[in-house]
Amino acid sequence: MSIPQSAGGLIESRDDLVRHLSKGCKPVSEWRIGTEHEKFVYDCKTHKPIPYDGKPGIRQLLEGMTRFGWKPVMEGENIIGHTLNGAYLSLEPGGQFELSGAALKSIHETCAEVNTHLDQVRAVANELNFGVLGLGYAPSWSLDEVPVMPKGRYQIMRRYMPKVGAYGLDMMFRTCTVQVNLDFESEADMVKKFRVGLALQPVTSALLANSPFREGRPNGFLSYRSQVWTDVDNARSGMLPWVFEDGMSFERYVDYALDVPMYFVYRDGKYHDVAGKSFRDFLERKIPEVAQFTPSMSDWADHLTTIFPEVRLKQFLEMRGADAGQWRRICGMPALWVGIFYDSVALDAAWDMVKDWTTEERQALRDAVPKQGFRAPFRNTNALELARRMLEISTAGLNRRASLDAAGMSEDGFLNPLRELVARGKTRAEELLHSYHNEWNGDLSRVFKEYNFL
Repeated sequence: MSIPQSAGGLIESRDDLVRHLSKGCKPVSEWRIGTEHEKFVYDCKTHKPIPYDGKPGIRQLLEGMTRFGWKPVMEGENIIGHTLNGAYLSLEPGGQFELSGAALKSIHETCAEVNTHLDQVRAVANELNFGVLGLGYAPSWSLDEVPVMPKGRYQIMRRYMPKVGAYGLDMMFRTCTVQVNLDFESEADMVKKFRVGLALQPVTSALLANSPFREGRPNGFLSYRSQVWTDVDNARSGMLPWVFEDGMSFERYVDYALDVPMYFVYRDGKYHDVAGKSFRDFLERKIPEVAQFTPSMSDWADHLTTIFPEVRLKQFLEMRGADAGQWRRICGMPALWVGIFYDSVALDAAWDMVKDWTTEERQALRDAVPKQGFRAPFRNTNALELARRMLEISTAGLNRRASLDAAGMSEDGFLNPLRELVARGKTRAEELLHSYHNEWNGDLSRVFKEYNFL
């Protein structure tokens, strides 16, 4: 979600920043699930991305969503998103359409939300002859073809990204993800979940690998989106090995975030470009361009949204390693992590699984997964067997959690699409490549018809 944040008053001291994160601690009874998913919107006639203005245009899609009660979020004269009952619709830089779901109690509620969203998007998009595609990377569009959405923060990022990494613009304009946001009870619980999440994030990337194409042909990777993140901006992304060191805490994360380069300061509807300057310098009034602004907690909350590690800490933890995918698999990813994080026995089992992994081993697995997927080696096994174990732990956790729907069904059924992938031993990307080389006969336009959500 990339709309301006709201987080209270002025920053009095560094302690305020620590308290902001620690306010995320919640009793188990208040733990919730927030699922975010992005998808590419395209013209069904041309298979090209949709510009913001014009007819057809992304603005029309946003305007159409108001019939369902969504309230517009404006930037100047442009609709850039919507809010409704704790959920948000927003635009990523290249027009990727995102639902940032409300904080819900169960995967059943999350999946109902996802399906309601699909019905609403279908109603509007069919009128406009738009399609919606769930892949981790745009399969056939060049950067020049992808329009830029009219959001001030994206203009700043677009100028800055090429200075700090080879893939920054690819990340902005040609990737889509699914992520889940989950709670913690205490600082110690946060640290344990953060460590488990970082260690297992590459396994999730293998499970959801779904981006084998670039500009109309195979790109040599199973998750090209995951490869893109290896060189976006290493000052704000990566596996954060220091999270596993003694002394990891809210304070430690604050000290990290203070030195992560900023993009902007937002005031009165305007984004002020401070790209490359640290939040620490902003606090100390060492940035002349914004020295007139008193740093606020909203500035801090905005800044935390511009940090992109494999697991991100705000007042909750975000699991960020998955490619976007087929609609029926969207709920599998949050179910996987809920089963591990929201059951103490499962969390202990996951920690036992990863606690002796070294920094070098975690990084080597992360480096191997984009190209090798399930075949990525790890010690005397591979990512496929790690995924199998991860699913076993999650299944047991979901069953102990025993959150049933009205028909008495457990949440563990949402793992079935992931179980199918593990049982076959092939990623979704490999299935796509098989179709491309066989029944599609190299015609990648088939993906827009056969994998359209609508």
